[in-house]
Amino acid sequence: MKIDFAITELFVGGAERCLTELAIGLNAAGDDVRVFSIGSLPTGERSLLVDRLRANGIDVRSANADSPWQFVRAHRELVGWLSERRPEVCQTFLFHANTLGTFAAKSAGVPIRVGGLRVAESNRLRCAVERRAVRSMTSLVCVSEAVQVFASEQLKCPIEKSISIDNGVDVTRFSVGDCFDWTTLGWHRQSCVTLFVGRLHPQKGIELLREQVDAIAPACSDRKLLIVGDGPLQRSLDRWCEQIGTTRVQRMPWQLDIAPLMRACRMLVLPSRYEGMPNVVMEAMAAARPVVCSRAEGARELLAHHWASQTFEVGDGRAMVERIDAFAADESLASQTGQINQSRMRNEFSIAAMVDAYRAHYRLLNTRRLEV
Repeated sequence: MKIDFAITELFVGGAERCLTELAIGLNAAGDDVRVFSIGSLPTGERSLLVDRLRANGIDVRSANADSPWQFVRAHRELVGWLSERRPEVCQTFLFHANTLGTFAAKSAGVPIRVGGLRVAESNRLRCAVERRAVRSMTSLVCVSEAVQVFASEQLKCPIEKSISIDNGVDVTRFSVGDCFDWTTLGWHRQSCVTLFVGRLHPQKGIELLREQVDAIAPACSDRKLLIVGDGPLQRSLDRWCEQIGTTRVQRMPWQLDIAPLMRACRMLVLPSRYEGMPNVVMEAMAAARPVVCSRAEGARELLAHHWASQTFEVGDGRAMVERIDAFAADESLASQTGQINQSRMRNEFSIAAMVDAYRAHYRLLNTRRLEV
């Protein structure tokens, strides 16, 4: 099948990694795949995903539209790109691609238009816009069952029009290799590090980490807190880290490869207000680490096997600290939980299974179209 993907951007993130693995997997299975980014393509070390796609023979184009004022032009370019060969399927990822891309695919006469819903963000304006796009979609792929429920309730997408397909993770990438050396941060080599990785945005609930830092990383102890990422909160977080003291808490900028950090930490913490299916949790589980995660969307699919010990209600800082304390105080418990997490990723969340699920869905939609 001819399958075109459209995504908001191709910087390294959860949705972008999913698209990359999916496009490469479908291409390897014999499908004719192309990728279109609405935003400008990243350069330098951040171009990892673009480089991987092209190395696998996949054409990658961009509208270089980095502001809403350029979206009219981006829509026109996307219509032209899709019209070059009119694929059977256009799959979109993320809000701007779901809206702009769906309408462009409809204008280009693409018969099967599949949206990709990655987060359950209850923004009234965004929901209203995306609700219109959903009406023009053939199908909506949701990243978790909780997101599928959100789509039904907030986007008015009929359940029979949507499907839940889990993300996949490369367990080998996170389970094999060197560990990060904490001494490079001025910490003891055997420090007990609680790790946060993600965009520094209010969505991620980082204020809970700030409120509970004395319990997470007490003064004069081997317990540390490392925050990894960039975003709108980074300046205030840097000032806060200096105030608390870098012997207890530090921030590192975005990292090309977080696997060594995952393998070295005691646990991952993610206090998000809302999610879809957090890739960073899957990556920590693949690295055989325990996680302490809010009960945001996608958490139940990932952590139902150890629900009470690894999750807490959104915004409940006390419960978050209780779970962090349990893993920090008992390295054996952390190791046992991590091994169970890794087995779950290896057995139930492989990239191959994700690619197969998408491929089967596209073929079912095409069969239905041809039977009409």
